[in-house]
Amino acid sequence: MVAGDLSRVMEIARDLAEAPHWPEGVWLDALKEGDAPKRMALVAEEAGVVKGFAVASLAAGEAELESIAVEAAEQRHGVGRGLFGALLTEIEAAGVTEVRLEVRASNGKALDFYRALGFRAVGRRTRYYVDPVEDAESMSLRLGEKTEWDRVRGSTGGGCVR
Repeated sequence: MVAGDLSRVMEIARDLAEAPHWPEGVWLDALKEGDAPKRMALVAEEAGVVKGFAVASLAAGEAELESIAVEAAEQRHGVGRGLFGALLTEIEAAGVTEVRLEVRASNGKALDFYRALGFRAVGRRTRYYVDPVEDAESMSLRLGEKTEWDRVRGSTGGGCVR
């Protein structure tokens, strides 16, 4: 992801209730080099048009998947898996051994997606989200464990990820 992608990234986020609705400054911070914790931000694009994005922060051998979002018309076409695969390649190269995330407890579609990638529920955070207030499911993926993700890893679609 580069600064030139932000208007499209923010448009995708705005159109998805479950995506982060961060102000532009937060997005710009995610692109800064050398910040601690280190952050990675990727986009999936097709024919030069951004179709989705992923953002993760890295610290002490762990990564937090902050967001992965795909425009509604492109969902269920492999874009999310492609983004996750590219992100996983980058974070593994950085020495990460575990990926963690929180997801709204009511977001069944996202919970199913993460389970299909091999994430396991590890807890619940009461009233973690606001607007509306809701619990979060905490999930974890230990890298190096054999998971469903390993089976599908090489078969993701979704256009170009950078």
